[in-house]
Amino acid sequence: QVQLVESGGGLVQAGASLRLSCVVSGRAFSRYGVGWIRQAPGKERELVAAISWSSGNIYYADSMEGRFTISRDNTKNTVYLLTNSLKPEDTAVYYCAAQSTWSPSVALIEKYDYWGQGTQVTVSS
Repeated sequence: QVQLVESGGGLVQAGASLRLSCVVSGRAFSRYGVGWIRQAPGKERELVAAISWSSGNIYYADSMEGRFTISRDNTKNTVYLLTNSLKPEDTAVYYCAAQSTWSPSVALIEKYDYWGQGTQVTVSS
């Protein structure tokens, strides 16, 4: 069992930044990829960024345009997502998710089988 708890969302104006945090707990071998996946109302889930827990290899979606940064603190078992220059179209619920079974890529959203409760990010114009 893997548990993930997100925090750090909020209501901000365009151009602001937020740092989202995800505390990951559970069995260590159940962590392959750990990523941030967002879902806006009426839209499908979108993988924003992910990190391989074993290698540290990082994936970013092209649509992020270099504005987002994913990082981890192994000691704290925490994954962060720094969101810069936020735009209204970034408004979504941001979920932290984990791949508990082997995956050839952290970018495979269908392999994420553990999810946090999500944290709301709302960006006003």
